Amino acid sequence: MIGTEIEHLIKLLSRLPGYGPRSARRAALHLLKNRESLMRPLAQALGIAADVIVECPQCHNLDTCAPCSICANDGRDVSQLCIVEDISDLWAIEKTGVFKGYYHVLGGTLSALDGIGPEDLSVPHLLQRAQEPQVKEVIVALNATIDGQTTAHYLSDCLQSANVATTQLAHGVPIGGQIDYMDDGTLTTALKSRKAV
Repeated sequence: MIGTEIEHLIKLLSRLPGYGPRSARRAALHLLKNRESLMRPLAQALGIAADVIVECPQCHNLDTCAPCSICANDGRDVSQLCIVEDISDLWAIEKTGVFKGYYHVLGGTLSALDGIGPEDLSVPHLLQRAQEPQVKEVIVALNATIDGQTTAHYLSDCLQSANVATTQLAHGVPIGGQIDYMDDGTLTTALKSRKAV
């Protein structure tokens, strides 16, 4: 039998994405065995993060300042606005160092089954931002899921009145991918999105 404090720690850890009861127990045990080198610094970092990290009022990213460091950077390309589903997608794109414009985090995708409509996401704010005269292109960078594609179609319809070019990330065969290992949907999209070489 383990103590209630440990049970509570395991229960909280099991609520993290990718963690179930078993992996939460392993993580809790690892933390408890490494209190000074890992658990106490982690607890301190979590406390500080909870106190100082805020949501950016412009793009909905997380940072220690508002607006966030991306929105506050005057050196970025104001003509491009990249729409992402979640903050993790923004971080992934930003990590590449390729995109130099600004972002807009929707906070999810439309889902009739889950009762998520445009008003539950930051769609109205996005449409306001797309109307700004300096914005020339809106890049829809949503996941290639059914809800992601539904949301992308909805947004492209809404953005027609904004007088901006609306583009979408390319889908298809990944670099290093082998055709005989691709699923039918990926191959179909790749064939339909083919371009001249």
